[in-house]
Amino acid sequence: MELKLATFLIVCPLVFLAGFVDAIGGGGGLISLPAYLLAGVPVHFALATNKMSSASGTLISTVRICRSIKIRWKLAIPAVACALAGSYIGTRLSLLTDEKILRYVLIVVLPVVAFFVLRKNSLVSEKAKRLDEKKEMAVSWISAFLIGIYDGFYGPGTGTFLILIFMGLAHMTSMEAAAYTKIVNLSSNIASLVTFLVSGQVILPLGLAAAVFSIAGHYTGAGMVLKNGTKIIRPIILVVLALLFVKIVFNL
Repeated sequence: MELKLATFLIVCPLVFLAGFVDAIGGGGGLISLPAYLLAGVPVHFALATNKMSSASGTLISTVRICRSIKIRWKLAIPAVACALAGSYIGTRLSLLTDEKILRYVLIVVLPVVAFFVLRKNSLVSEKAKRLDEKKEMAVSWISAFLIGIYDGFYGPGTGTFLILIFMGLAHMTSMEAAAYTKIVNLSSNIASLVTFLVSGQVILPLGLAAAVFSIAGHYTGAGMVLKNGTKIIRPIILVVLALLFVKIVFNL
């Protein structure tokens, strides 16, 4: 694909915004993937290159949150393995799927993912009784595998779905759920990125530039203390999704 200056001017600022939003309250994937598509990047290349920028930002936030909580590696390491396997399968399915079908998938999936991302705070509770360790591990590992498939195939909303499951089904605290979500999400991002790289789908110059902006966005967002962050995030996500939806429908 021939890169133009306009491609960078559209993608990089929106990826920065995605990292900023993700650090505050999650949902950055609903901005970063549409950024590539709005810039005219073909779907497979958009999915692949988005993994490079999102993985770099996720790495920063994962390191930051894992410093503040004790990780139970007996639970985390198998979850990482499950996420790696699931993400590889999902990425291979994505590569085998026709681009036109992926565009139709976007039209269906984007509004659903946006609903869960924007409503997640009202869908989880920390009042549920904790599961015993074996059940907690089973739920966590199965979730890591299944959501890993989704992340490899598509991606946006992965963190939200993991938090909903870890809190709602595994009955983790919000801090635990956030930590294991970052670990699993980073693992699935890396597996998907490597698979896309091997397949030659990543636009390296664009991905590397976007990665810098993603890290800057995460760093800036993490350094800000914002109350009612979702009040800022919601309109940003809705505007970007509306623009993408119009573009996809027009292209179809």
